[in-house]
Amino acid sequence: MEQTIQVKWGGKTTPVKKGTVLRELFSIPLDPGSPLIVAAKVNNRIRELTYPLEMDCKVEPVDLSMKDGERIYTRSLTFVFIRACREVFPDCTVSVEHSFGNGLYCEVHGRITLTPRQVHRIEQQMREIIKRNEPFQKTEVSREEAEAIYRKMRFSDKSKILAYRPEDTISLYQCGWMTDYLYGYMVPSTGYLKQFGLKFYLPGVILQYPSMEETNRLRRFQDNPKLFRVFRQAEKWSDSLGIRNIAELNNCIEEGKGQELIRIGEAYQENQIAGMAEKIARRKDAIRLILIAGPSSSGKTTFAQRLKIQLMVNGLHPVPISMDNYFLNRNQVPVDENGKQDLESIDVIDLELFNEQMTRLIQGQEVELPHYNFLTGEREYIGNVIRLSEDQPIIVEGIHGMNEKLTEMIPGENKFKIYVSALTQLNVDNHNRIPTTDVRLIRRMVRDYRFRGTSVEKTLEMWSSVRRGEEKNIFPFQELADIMFNSALLYELAALKPYLLPLLEGVPGEHPFYMEVNRLKNFLKYFVSLDSTEVPNNSILREFIGGSCFEGEVTDVF
Repeated sequence: MEQTIQVKWGGKTTPVKKGTVLRELFSIPLDPGSPLIVAAKVNNRIRELTYPLEMDCKVEPVDLSMKDGERIYTRSLTFVFIRACREVFPDCTVSVEHSFGNGLYCEVHGRITLTPRQVHRIEQQMREIIKRNEPFQKTEVSREEAEAIYRKMRFSDKSKILAYRPEDTISLYQCGWMTDYLYGYMVPSTGYLKQFGLKFYLPGVILQYPSMEETNRLRRFQDNPKLFRVFRQAEKWSDSLGIRNIAELNNCIEEGKGQELIRIGEAYQENQIAGMAEKIARRKDAIRLILIAGPSSSGKTTFAQRLKIQLMVNGLHPVPISMDNYFLNRNQVPVDENGKQDLESIDVIDLELFNEQMTRLIQGQEVELPHYNFLTGEREYIGNVIRLSEDQPIIVEGIHGMNEKLTEMIPGENKFKIYVSALTQLNVDNHNRIPTTDVRLIRRMVRDYRFRGTSVEKTLEMWSSVRRGEEKNIFPFQELADIMFNSALLYELAALKPYLLPLLEGVPGEHPFYMEVNRLKNFLKYFVSLDSTEVPNNSILREFIGGSCFEGEVTDVF
């Protein structure tokens, strides 16, 4: 007799034949505009569409409108890209570098010089593989077997990380002749991956794919040359240290060089900040307003304090002014299309008053600065009267600093804009990158728990809203910066691991954000922990783990 199980999905419970695979469950034709389903949650655990259902369960589709769905699609597409590169150029090595231009920036190394024509050949090969709808076959192997496979595939960088994998086995995926592991789930077959594009971007290529926001088409390429240069600079510097991936970082720590790496990383950042201060000082007669902006947990507040000190070394006496004090009274804050107050919008700032007072201060006039009372929701004037001399530039730090609308009445020659972000140069291996967003999220979870009493679950709950605000108010203006500062530290994830991993371990499996928690938990386990006691007290990392010499001044809430 045929056995059935009860499967709850789509708002109802349905009897299903035991052993039915998820792909069959979602075989009902969808509306043409519906996002592609690439996996499913079974009792709050992500499962591939080839997963057989063996017991009563709750099933929820995972599609391209979800972050996990976007990751699965991109991961599978990356596999096909790497394979196609090797089929067109058999002796090449492929490295997936970082997110860029609404896609993934990758490089193809070897005895070739990549050109637009060669990129077209790779794209055509990808389309052939996708047209054949070849399956991704998952196999569980021992570490020793995985190492032998990696040697055969000439993936030497992957062999190094195996030593730090806590589990004794590893899930590898085979598609055609190639076997690889891209740290996560895959689509069932290449035929799912019809939407993609390749764009030549000297000296590499950008792999384009649909996103959560635009599930049925490729995202428009967004060129950010200043951002790209910062990424390249970070990669070259990490190359010079011989630390390009987690295994090489771990090896450095195990050899007793971890504390030296801390000192080198901090000195490198201090040298960059000192260079910015010198540049500003050389133009001190013109630059009167220094604007600092960046996304959440980029360390911009500590950066502002360190820049202030370096400016003082150069004979200047900067005056910090808080943008918060220019908020509109709470009853004047405009609402968005949903009728809710958007407190991250530039329109919550009294732009007229801000420009009026900044222009007066720049011209040496006396001004009474406002103070925003967050309890009453109103601006107050409490006698904070200032007049600036010629050696006193103004430092303003806030999320809207790059937006020209904030300072539209102030001439460009009087402003110096600095964009701060944590652009990690460290990858797991050549094919598995560490997203810069993950670094900032990890920083924020540690800080929120230690200093705001906020659980990691609550931080994760807020994170999507934070990211939407960044996409709207910060990232579109980053290229308007005069200079960019990369606040990522090569060693920081090894130092943050002991703070965060126990918190992640405590999140119950039934929690709605458990999938994200599990992803970060598995990722952090690859790092050898680094003792943070020798992290200097002026480090950007101290903004998140505590012990900063700027405590009381570090008030970054974003």
